[in-house]
Amino acid sequence: MGESDPPPPPPPRRISVHQALGGGSVADFLLWKRWCGATVVLVSASSFWFLFERAGYNLLSFVSNVVLLLVVILFLWAKSASILNRPLPPLPDMEISEESVVKAADVIRVWINYVLSVAQEIAVGRNVKLFLKVAFGLWVASYIGSFFSFLTLVYIGVVLSLSIPVLYDKYQDHIDDKLRITHRVVLTQYKKIDDTILRKIPMPINMGKKIQ
Repeated sequence: MGESDPPPPPPPRRISVHQALGGGSVADFLLWKRWCGATVVLVSASSFWFLFERAGYNLLSFVSNVVLLLVVILFLWAKSASILNRPLPPLPDMEISEESVVKAADVIRVWINYVLSVAQEIAVGRNVKLFLKVAFGLWVASYIGSFFSFLTLVYIGVVLSLSIPVLYDKYQDHIDDKLRITHRVVLTQYKKIDDTILRKIPMPINMGKKIQ
């Protein structure tokens, strides 16, 4: 190698998947560091999918029967405990804290505001590129949904969430190489579409007035 040759680029820095997922109990759960909880969720999701998708059980009837069975067991337990001087069923406080409701409401509010901002940008701002992206995403979701039921899609999401982080953490270098190649190909094709189609679409003049 000659003296004028540039030095080889440094290897890409490895990303900590655990820190990228938040570094808390959720990251431990998704990376199977808490294998007991992950196993319970995976087995439960598989059981529910089999019962409702393959065995033909009805969700409403199944939930009603399970709740009815629990209510009968707790009622008989409480009655027998009062007669035999035994302790009552060890039930926790069945209430939702105000803090949990506020946190959930904040998360829902952020997502609703984001959806509304996208809708406003398409309807009022007449953003053609954003409209095409949203339309393509909705078409892909509709196309995928024509092959699977909602419960199957949820089950696939659970399986992927419990498998992709672990696989990426183990084979990160190989996956990053493939993703870089794919990103270059997609970016090249997007630039071609942008130059030949999107840039030829007339864009409206921005009047600088924001609709409140």
